[in-house]
Amino acid sequence: MKEIYLAGGCFWGVQAFLDQFDGVAETEVGYANGPDAAPSYQDVCASSGHAEAVRVRYDENIMPLKTLLEKYFSVIDPLSVNRQGGDAGIQYRTGIYYTDMDQLIEIEAAWKKVEKALGATPVVEVGPIVNFFPAEEYHQKYLEKNPGGYCHIPRSMLKLKG
Repeated sequence: MKEIYLAGGCFWGVQAFLDQFDGVAETEVGYANGPDAAPSYQDVCASSGHAEAVRVRYDENIMPLKTLLEKYFSVIDPLSVNRQGGDAGIQYRTGIYYTDMDQLIEIEAAWKKVEKALGATPVVEVGPIVNFFPAEEYHQKYLEKNPGGYCHIPRSMLKLKG
């Protein structure tokens, strides 16, 4: 199993989106790459500096990182700074945080592909995961628990499967 952290706006939708795919073994929402202190949701909403992110454990034999990143880029606006959909603030920034330097090659290739397709430079952060603090339990699998809950990702994207 490999692990990567993806920030794509509100973590509820990103988790629900990623959970539907074969090869994604486990996801957990939390707060990434902010100050070292473990924040609460209220701290994050008050601009603690953490990004809402999803820890993704994936089987690279089933879901190669290249494919996982293509899926990720399909549901974010890579040109939007600190905003995805109606959500705005530093916690809604986009980011790809790797756990292994070997992942950086695939990340850079995906980045360049998006840059070429858009004709503009993405503003998605790329760097190592510095820290990650799991979010409160009520945030985990939020859209499963609350099917009518808010999501900036179109509902049609949460029913792709495979």
